[in-house]
Amino acid sequence: MKKIVLTLLLLCPALVWAQNVKPFVIPELQKWQGGKGEFLMTSSSAITYDNRALKDVAEQFAADVKEMFAVTVVVREGKPKTGDFALALNKKSTGNREAYTINIGRNVSVAANEPMGAYWATRTLLQIMEQSANRAIPCGAVEDYPAYPLRGFMLDVGRKFFTLDYLYDVVKMMSYYKMNTFQVHLNDNGFKEFFEGDWAKTPSGFRLESTTYPGLASKDGHYTKAAFRQFQLDALAYGVTVIPEIDAPAHTLAFSHYDPELGSVEYGADHLDLFNEKSYKFMDGLFKEYLEGENPVFVGDYVHIGTDEYSNRDKAVVEKFRYFTDRYIKYVESFGKKAALWGALTHAQGDTPVKVEDVLMGCWYNGYAEPRTMIELGYDVISVPDGMVYIVPVAGYYYDYLNTKHLYEEWTPAVIGKEVFEEGHPKIRGGMFAVWNDHAGNGITFQDVQHRLFPAIQTLALKMWDGKNVSVPYEEFDAKRLALSEAPDVNILALPKTKGEILNIAKPQPSVTPAIAEIGWDYKVDFDILLTEKPVFGTVLFESPATKLYVADRQDGKLAFERDGYTVRFPYSLPVGRKVHLTIEGTAKETKLVVDGKEVANLDIITPYKKSLERGGMTMKFVRTLIFPLTLSKEFRGEVTNLRVLTQE
Repeated sequence: MKKIVLTLLLLCPALVWAQNVKPFVIPELQKWQGGKGEFLMTSSSAITYDNRALKDVAEQFAADVKEMFAVTVVVREGKPKTGDFALALNKKSTGNREAYTINIGRNVSVAANEPMGAYWATRTLLQIMEQSANRAIPCGAVEDYPAYPLRGFMLDVGRKFFTLDYLYDVVKMMSYYKMNTFQVHLNDNGFKEFFEGDWAKTPSGFRLESTTYPGLASKDGHYTKAAFRQFQLDALAYGVTVIPEIDAPAHTLAFSHYDPELGSVEYGADHLDLFNEKSYKFMDGLFKEYLEGENPVFVGDYVHIGTDEYSNRDKAVVEKFRYFTDRYIKYVESFGKKAALWGALTHAQGDTPVKVEDVLMGCWYNGYAEPRTMIELGYDVISVPDGMVYIVPVAGYYYDYLNTKHLYEEWTPAVIGKEVFEEGHPKIRGGMFAVWNDHAGNGITFQDVQHRLFPAIQTLALKMWDGKNVSVPYEEFDAKRLALSEAPDVNILALPKTKGEILNIAKPQPSVTPAIAEIGWDYKVDFDILLTEKPVFGTVLFESPATKLYVADRQDGKLAFERDGYTVRFPYSLPVGRKVHLTIEGTAKETKLVVDGKEVANLDIITPYKKSLERGGMTMKFVRTLIFPLTLSKEFRGEVTNLRVLTQE
């Protein structure tokens, strides 16, 4: 610390003992020594690097500065001048590979063991600048490093399809908050109890193109092999490793929909028949397709083989399950990869050996995999306790929104269910949380998921990076986090930078996108509208890349909106030849329509939407939220005037 203070005296000559307080960033900085004064980026500031390995980091930093602050910064190799950002690699790469230091004075000097650390340093600087009106960075010295090497998130794309554009945005958001592992759960299925108890009617998804098994990939949305491979490569540039997951031998209805002979008669069509050699031949072919060759579809070190929630009804099936698990650990390894899997070996205790060394296990429920036992066996584990970090949107079990206060104050990756380990346990690689879309077809959109995901990422990114080394009270954290964006070039929640009246346009022009393309919750949009002729069913009124608001929907001519494949209708049709004043108010729970001052509809969450007596009266709810699109469609025939957009103060 004496060395840090001496450095500050050299960099900030005006230093006195009244020091700058630690800047608020997420994750919290591990160490800070405050100086006096501030660094201001100017039009002549540059970003320099002393090693070609840092060129990409410098260029990404410059691109983000331009995106966030509309400032163009030159990038060059060489020594910095006063007012520059300087990126450097330490001469000796020792210690934590993600560690970095920042000294802020006449320059902003970043030093890191590896390029990854330098990249994380630029995330810190962007967050500091984002919270200042003049992009000021307080003078001081930072020493920062993660407590856990694996800081992850899992998204279930099997039950609900998410576009690659959204997955890219998730990567950018994770990266902005220094999370580095994104598990993509590629296949799964709904509960048959919501679909007349009929497996044939129950939706399932496998989201990756397969040429080995043409027709296996879901028609309602999947990724081509080339695009998914490129996505993984691009994610690495943001410091995020993608772990693709093919879940088997349970959660496999998509496979038995493809070939009914693969499904188990005894345990259900969503289980592979482990006593049928055809199941193994099928899985061999599927993994091989994505793992073979010099440039395999699955890019990273790890491939997740699933292995959760199979029956343990009798010894025979337990031994088959253990055989399956061991077989695919070794099969993945035969292609030069490492295997990750869900913990199930307490649930499936038996005699058949299962490989342990260099296998990564997600400990999600202690009844399925007792973490102390798994660690004693030798597994590397990820802390994914379902009772703490599982989001299942509007399902009525687990969490709709995570209890971020409890997690902030009580959880670190050393807490796995009721088991609490010492911080930094060498076999606990880190933590992860998950979004499961169990209730397939419940109206949830990617924006609804994002509303649940964003506060969780901000909170858990901090706890995975800092462990117990957190000094900011939760209430302060929860207030200050709102000043930070989702990520550079990411605003899925469509939130403006200011509150109150956002737009006031006397006469919107067709196909002209206003200052904002859409408005997120909580908002009020009102406007006058006159239909000059009877609209064709399916005529769009307002639109954005994600949403259409119909002046007359395709089915019966009602005012309606469509987003993420779902159409929601208001019980109202616009008159022809008479001007009316419409007000639409939206929150993350409901969408309200007011016509000429009278409330016509309040489209809240329908419950129950579907009911299952077989699952103890479980209900499926249906979500009818709207992030409002603001580009007037050229399809519309009539007049829209006096468009106002307001957000809650």
